[in-house]
Amino acid sequence: MPQRNEGVWRDAVMALLRIVIGWHFFYEGWAKLLHAGWSSAGYLKASTGPFGGAFQWLGSQTGLVLVVDQINIWVLLLAGLGLMLGVFVKPSAISGMVLLSLYYLAYPPLFEPLVSGVNEGNYLVVNKNLVELFALAAVVAYPAALFGLERILFRRSTAAAEVAETPAPAEAPVPAAVRGLDRPLPAYLGPMSRRGMFASMAGLPFVGGFALAFLKKHGWKSFEEVHLGGGRRGDTYVASATMKTFQFTSRNELRGKLPYGKIGNLNISRMILGGNLIGGWAHARDLIYVSKLVRAYHHRDKIFQTFAMSESCGVNTIITNPLLCGVINDYWRNGGRIQFISDCGGKDVLQMIQKSIDQGASACYIQGGVADRLVEERKFDTIARALELIRKNGLPAGIGGHKLNTIRTAVELGLTPDFWMKTLHKVDYWSAAPQPENDNRWCEDPAETAAYMKSLAQPWIAFKILAAGAIEPKVAFRWAFENGADFICVGMYDFQIVDDVNLALNVLNAGVVRARPWCA
Repeated sequence: MPQRNEGVWRDAVMALLRIVIGWHFFYEGWAKLLHAGWSSAGYLKASTGPFGGAFQWLGSQTGLVLVVDQINIWVLLLAGLGLMLGVFVKPSAISGMVLLSLYYLAYPPLFEPLVSGVNEGNYLVVNKNLVELFALAAVVAYPAALFGLERILFRRSTAAAEVAETPAPAEAPVPAAVRGLDRPLPAYLGPMSRRGMFASMAGLPFVGGFALAFLKKHGWKSFEEVHLGGGRRGDTYVASATMKTFQFTSRNELRGKLPYGKIGNLNISRMILGGNLIGGWAHARDLIYVSKLVRAYHHRDKIFQTFAMSESCGVNTIITNPLLCGVINDYWRNGGRIQFISDCGGKDVLQMIQKSIDQGASACYIQGGVADRLVEERKFDTIARALELIRKNGLPAGIGGHKLNTIRTAVELGLTPDFWMKTLHKVDYWSAAPQPENDNRWCEDPAETAAYMKSLAQPWIAFKILAAGAIEPKVAFRWAFENGADFICVGMYDFQIVDDVNLALNVLNAGVVRARPWCA
């Protein structure tokens, strides 16, 4: 009897392992099915490791990507459901192992540097995909059929086959429990008690729990709401693209590797990914719908694709607000390595600095608008305390500014950061008239800015160089580097990254005539 109980408990534990993996698979598949704009193209194009070339080629083949997407979604859904319910367990587990193997080979955690900070998500050879793959191998070896619907289905189908193939002896009694059959069930199937019947249906409550949890997370949405973008205020829906054949430059068309510079002990690509578009802080002048539009575009998978594409193209850093700490940490937990410079924007700059440090920021600076306000309010001690807090935690500390007076004042007060963040863009675009209330101009004095920054020895990251989309990148990139910027921060959609990196490479490889020496 103790041995029998031990076997039941072993079955129960293995069944629970099988069910939770099934839950994970099923939700991953359903989330991709829900977001009709999801594609594996960005994930494939940003692949790394020994097999990266093959995955990148696959990601550039539009027709094949569509097939891969559907296979990915439906294997996740069907395998997940099979594992939860305990139906076709071995085929489901093997299918899941194949998927996990491909995920692992696309981004093998070999000998890359640690992600910044002490956040969970650093891997060496073994990562979560590999752990789950071996867990499924255990499920294949021991499927715990006692707790699965397959036990009922197999029992009935085998019994029916036995009855059809073997005529019952005349003297064989017909048990009352077996109605419609001419003989008893084969002995090796064993009797199934009421308790055994309930055990076989152990996965059903988890499927019900999944449905309730899913509705709690996503709410009730009609087909029209999901696919047309309607719904309550605050919901985020992703509609499928109008142009199904929309093409953009492939990762294979990248023309080289971006050069890097140093801020403190950080190696940073000369082009840095700006986070405004991802966070939905779009400066679009009188186009008031644009912020909502970019938030809808940048769902979780799209953000991950954008980060992965950036890293694949050599853009190794993003500058953004602490509000995006959660998704950045989630990206790291899934194997990403992009560095995060926080602008520490918010009502309480010291609180935002601490949050950024706790969430793994590689560097912090006082956001331009915040620094402008602190200078105007003569709260110079707050700026000094902010720099001290950042440096106390071993990170490079910066000061930002939209206004040149903010930078000047900091220098006059003897506040020497490790880097500067200052707006820089030309003002010859048609809407550049001084109308700050219309959100259309961020560098009032570009020539004076370039002249003053020439005297500063610290690295300078120039931002708003495109004037929120008013200036062509091929013009803005050269102009910013020629006028003294050591790094440029550029907001980019995933489909713009390869083109923008190539434009930056054209400028940097051709040689930049600078009055200010490189300071990084």
